[in-house]
Amino acid sequence: MAPADAAPLLVIDRPEQGVARICLNRPDARNALSLAMIEALHAAITELGAEDDVAAIVLTAAGKVFSSGHDLKELTAHRADADKGLAFFTRTMTACADMMQAIVACPKPVIAAVEGTATAAGCQLVATCDLAIAAESAHFCTPGVNIGLFCSTPMVALTRNVARKRAMQMLLTGELIPAAQAADWGLVNKAVAAEDVVPEALALATQIAQKSPLTVTIGKSAFYAQAEMSLKDAYEYAARVMVDNMMARDAEEGIGAFLGKRKPEWKGC
Repeated sequence: MAPADAAPLLVIDRPEQGVARICLNRPDARNALSLAMIEALHAAITELGAEDDVAAIVLTAAGKVFSSGHDLKELTAHRADADKGLAFFTRTMTACADMMQAIVACPKPVIAAVEGTATAAGCQLVATCDLAIAAESAHFCTPGVNIGLFCSTPMVALTRNVARKRAMQMLLTGELIPAAQAADWGLVNKAVAAEDVVPEALALATQIAQKSPLTVTIGKSAFYAQAEMSLKDAYEYAARVMVDNMMARDAEEGIGAFLGKRKPEWKGC
């Protein structure tokens, strides 16, 4: 159990109206994703995603490293367990997969603001977020191959963001990819000066927060759902979503406001 005066694993605040910020707060451990950190982040995403006054979430990190991935010291310590760590390794990898899926399932967009290096499961975390702004000095990699542990779970998010051969290059070489290249490859949306990362991410979150919350939720859910379908199934599904969306009060209001050249008043229904 952590000491009573230990720093919180996450720091959560509300920097802008409609925007919640989660800060990974293990800078001395390079924001490694310990089991406790994974569980805390999962809980925070779930709770904030359910709050009506939160329209978007920005994920930041304290220190020079966004996240170094799984806590290798914690994992290695459990090799001393009777089962050589099998149960703990299974619990950790399952919890991490569940947390990543919670980000995708969160009804609010999650934006990564990456000011430092993101490696292994830390790179996976960035790839899992809906949007990402990175410092020009930031780097990304999936270096598991260098230590005999292929980045199989980070691979899932990585291959859903970048082209296959580029993903394989990262996975097979473990090489560091600079932010400009990560932006070119589609791993992040934009590379900016370090001092602009958080402001850019917050501005993006604030821009999203001005949209109909219902429409954003519908859109995010539909985006990930159709991406896994065949072209025919995707169009059939998306057409149903559009019809349902058209029946919503916010769509009627938004279209009416556009035609009437006035600002819409969203009700979230």
